[in-house]
Amino acid sequence: MISTALAQRLRDAGLHWAPVSGDVFQLAPGAGTGADGELEGDLFTVSDMTIEAHVYPTGTILGFNGTTEWALDSVALEDALWLPREDQLRDLLQSTFRSLDRLEGGGAVSYRVRVERAGEQREFASDDPAEAYGLAVLELVLASRD
Repeated sequence: MISTALAQRLRDAGLHWAPVSGDVFQLAPGAGTGADGELEGDLFTVSDMTIEAHVYPTGTILGFNGTTEWALDSVALEDALWLPREDQLRDLLQSTFRSLDRLEGGGAVSYRVRVERAGEQREFASDDPAEAYGLAVLELVLASRD
């Protein structure tokens, strides 16, 4: 799973999230949920049984069904921070994705994602494959804004 910091950078860059079952999210810092920050950092999973995405003309609300979380009835999508999984990040790279390589050296393991866009190859490395994918997606999102 990617870090909260990278998830925030992806969101700030303009990565769009349409919640589906299985997605993981956190309450965004300062979400104003009335829970006084006590749920900040907790992970939640969208599920047809417990947390459902309700789409209205005014926006998407994540509804907490039953007693999933006593302090919340619902959260606006803007108050949730999506933590995309490794497979979701790879899918977001689409045809730019070239490879994921595991690198070993000096007793440490890291991962390198290679992408190609407009004939230029780029590499993104991290000690977690999802984070490396996330860094590549971040660059792709930022490049799409230009």
